[in-house]
Amino acid sequence: MNTRNLQLSKIHIAKKDLGLDDETYRSILGRVAGVRSAKDLNPRQIGHVLAEFARLGWTSTPAKQTGRKAPTPAPDREKLMGKVEAFLAEAKRSWAYADGMAMRMFKVERVEWLDPQQLHKMVAALTYDARRHGRTE
Repeated sequence: MNTRNLQLSKIHIAKKDLGLDDETYRSILGRVAGVRSAKDLNPRQIGHVLAEFARLGWTSTPAKQTGRKAPTPAPDREKLMGKVEAFLAEAKRSWAYADGMAMRMFKVERVEWLDPQQLHKMVAALTYDARRHGRTE
């Protein structure tokens, strides 16, 4: 989009933000720049119209930055696998039990293939199981 179109967009946004009806808007254009339509404005007149809208109380807000948020650091995978192993040993269960949990919870065949968030959920489930059976965490 070129500069002229961006400036004209600002004029129309200001009209909307200020709540101007069409007749009031056109009278401001006529008073400030001597035209009835924004398409007839030259660059200098566009500046004058924007300055008039600013005088009337309109402030331009910066465009929102789009994009993805920075990823949050994942918990240490090795640490989580160690916790899973400790819960299994304490409950005297095999890795096949944990693989079955991974399949039921996440539709993933092996615990080793879980991502850190899934591993965290598995540790939470094993913690709940330990409490339910009266084992320490």
